[in-house]
Amino acid sequence: MKKLRTLVVVHSSLVPPKTLANHSEKEIDEWRTEYNVTTTLRRRGHDVRCLGVLDSLTEMRVAIGEWKPDVVFNLLEEFNGIVTYDQHVVAYLELLRQPYTGCNPRGLLLSRDKPLSKQLLAYHRIPTPRFEVFRRGTPVRTARKLTFPLFVKSATEDASLGIAQASVVEDLPRLKERVEFMYEQIGSDALVEEYIEGRELYVGVLGNERLVRLPVWEMVFGTMPESLPMIATRKVKWDHEYRERYGITTHKASDLPSGVEAQLDKLSRRIYRVLGLSGYARMDFRLTRDGRLYALEANANPNLQDGEDFAESALAAGIKYRDLLERIMKLGLSYRALWR
Repeated sequence: MKKLRTLVVVHSSLVPPKTLANHSEKEIDEWRTEYNVTTTLRRRGHDVRCLGVLDSLTEMRVAIGEWKPDVVFNLLEEFNGIVTYDQHVVAYLELLRQPYTGCNPRGLLLSRDKPLSKQLLAYHRIPTPRFEVFRRGTPVRTARKLTFPLFVKSATEDASLGIAQASVVEDLPRLKERVEFMYEQIGSDALVEEYIEGRELYVGVLGNERLVRLPVWEMVFGTMPESLPMIATRKVKWDHEYRERYGITTHKASDLPSGVEAQLDKLSRRIYRVLGLSGYARMDFRLTRDGRLYALEANANPNLQDGEDFAESALAAGIKYRDLLERIMKLGLSYRALWR
């Protein structure tokens, strides 16, 4: 790949240093993804600048106008603390006719709005758990159309924010308690869906028009007590000590029932198309003991940290980390935005 002027856009608190020296592991964990991306691209010979964004796009507009990057490598996951506003940043890049990596504004809009995305999946007969939305500021009523146990999560937040063992509820009092927690502590509507017990599977997809499905990945919950629901809580995903204590790992899925991998391939591609995704994304599924698959959600622009699930699944497909980043850049450069 030819060497490109690459503007890496990150949250203002996550601008990485050029070296890990004199930084603690806790500090490094905060901006490890940003560090991995910027240092890897520099090693590949690209001219890389990193720009932090918080609540203004002025600096980004000036950098694009003056430096004229070939591509913006978008690592923003929010704007001014609001997850669903990242779509507006990308829409702004399109207005500037600036190529960028990752998902387009429409795909971000549809996938970030979890109730809307589930409605679209249901309309297209893609199996997903039955659900209801509890709007913030409204009284918590019984979920009349749903069967306990239920799983309560934010309708908009990602990275498992607000998800804990208490998110799986067995009765109405606990449902009310958890929905009110979403209202008060997370500050979002609550998405309540039927809890699906089974294996947790992830499927990465790369592409715009032509799609590449990465090997199926699985979260294994190790020695967690059987009394606890096996869900990807925030601690399960991000607490290293907790993961080590229970032997929680993720790796290439093995021993899948006959035909399941083909079903996952078909469903992942359909979801990608239905939600209008581009660049790269990860689909989350549950596989029940009797072989039924349920789509939980689609994650546009998933975590690109070296050694995490998406990069590891790409490596299992023979795509090294440096090549994965450059493939994502090529997809950004070739995406057919309307301004083209």
